[in-house]
Amino acid sequence: MDYEVIVIGSGPGGEGAAMKSVKAGKKVALCDSFANIGGNCTHRGTIPSKALRHATQILENRNDFRNVNYQDLLSTAESVIKSQMELRKGFYDRNWVDILDGFATFVDKNRIEVHHTNGEVKEYSAEYFVIATGSRPYHPEDIDFSHPRIVDSDTVLDLKDHPQSISIYGAGIIGCEYASIFRGLRTKVNLINTRSKLLSFLDDEIVDALAYHLRENGVIIRHNEEYAKVEADDKGVTIYLKSNKKIRTDYLLWAQGRTGNSDKIGLDKLGLEVDYKGSIKVNENHQTNVPNIYAVGDIVGYPSLASASYDQGRFAATHIVEGHTDYQLVENIPTGIYTLPEISSIGKTEKELTDEKIPYELGRSFFKHLARAQITGNTTGMLKILFHRDTLEILGIHCFGFGAAEIIHIGQAIMSQENDKNNLMYFANTTFNYPTMAEAYRVAALNGLNRVE
Repeated sequence: MDYEVIVIGSGPGGEGAAMKSVKAGKKVALCDSFANIGGNCTHRGTIPSKALRHATQILENRNDFRNVNYQDLLSTAESVIKSQMELRKGFYDRNWVDILDGFATFVDKNRIEVHHTNGEVKEYSAEYFVIATGSRPYHPEDIDFSHPRIVDSDTVLDLKDHPQSISIYGAGIIGCEYASIFRGLRTKVNLINTRSKLLSFLDDEIVDALAYHLRENGVIIRHNEEYAKVEADDKGVTIYLKSNKKIRTDYLLWAQGRTGNSDKIGLDKLGLEVDYKGSIKVNENHQTNVPNIYAVGDIVGYPSLASASYDQGRFAATHIVEGHTDYQLVENIPTGIYTLPEISSIGKTEKELTDEKIPYELGRSFFKHLARAQITGNTTGMLKILFHRDTLEILGIHCFGFGAAEIIHIGQAIMSQENDKNNLMYFANTTFNYPTMAEAYRVAALNGLNRVE
């Protein structure tokens, strides 16, 4: 065999698998069709969209949009992408991981054929493979994505001008994040939602707050809508909705669904199981039905988070190296949504607890009452703790506002504790630095205790 382990895909899942394998003494190669290391996460997804969002937030705080356009922000994102790419390439160089630069397809369960970017075609063999090829935006067949005014979450990064108006079809995480970004740049935004509310997996109070702030900032949200057809010309895009509405904007950003990148890598030759979304089916060890082939990250579907993908890669590699693994993703994975303001949550929502008939109570802390928020001017938002009314066990934490994705990890650390250590009293009796945003936990805990005493 040429290698003991070949990892296909250099995103977070691939990186986790490659690093764990090589540090355990395996001979490892990494194959990716991207010209540069990092996968979709670095080049098309998480990093560029969050860099754009941060730059927009700075502009909003300054309230200064003169002579600033979308292309200026893209250049900011490019510098972050370059830094991340160089950092990750250094990991592979230092650990002697071979980089196979090209597109891989399986020949059989122990061989791949790589079409290198320099035109060469070579075969490589390995004892084990880890597939981490990620996913791509879903494209309905009746929409012309070759038209320059119809973009998805990948090609929106290639826009050559500053949109004066844009329609975003799909109000999931990607749709809501880009609605915040473009509205922050003073672009007119239509957010078209096929469901009755935004981000229905979140706590209702948080969803209502997000919808309120998007509308306050000028985003037009249209719920329970579906497109009938889409027409594009040199000047813009017209969306005909089944409700007989017609929406005309400069661009259409399609943000409805994703498809696993499993259709062109020769899985049919292996009899490997794939579902209708292109996701590869795996067991608790991230093994496919072909025992020496593993799959991690977005290609396996839920939870489709960069943070979780890296862990999945490490856990799969642990099974390869040791023949078993005691590791699996924790039950409560934090969700970070980088809208303006930011959202993060972990654990149960009020609706879930109500449906399960769990006797819960809640405590809130509004950012506008925190000294640190008043000092920084980031007074929009709140922290909500859901806890068992009798045992005070923490059941869910939901945060909306500046720094929410950072703040949530304090709660995550306590929720991960066993028995009575996961308890609201930790926050009530702990001394927090003052002034800080973390103080919101103490305020929310005391507010909750007032409801049960």
